[in-house]
Amino acid sequence: MSEDGHVQWKDIPLSAEAPPVTIEVEGVTFTRSYRAERAGVPATQGWPITCVASGVNAEQAQDLRDEFKKHGLDVEVTKDGDPIYRSASHRKKALKARGFVDRLSFY
Repeated sequence: MSEDGHVQWKDIPLSAEAPPVTIEVEGVTFTRSYRAERAGVPATQGWPITCVASGVNAEQAQDLRDEFKKHGLDVEVTKDGDPIYRSASHRKKALKARGFVDRLSFY
């Protein structure tokens, strides 16, 4: 434990076995959070999504459909011009085809 009372990673014992759900370090009990450990991993729920941020004007919706088709991508586009992505990897491919950098792609 550091001088300010916080537990350091170096204080948590390493083991070849699966980590325990709770550990105790100097009388303080910690509960493992599997959800927190998955931060930065692509979501497996919540797909498909309609992405307004990468959408176009409704008058350009057909142009966007044609652009995806030209790149060999099967992306549905709403009448409002918003693409519908089926997964994180689908989103990344579609954005890359349009020249966008997908900073939330998890790859």
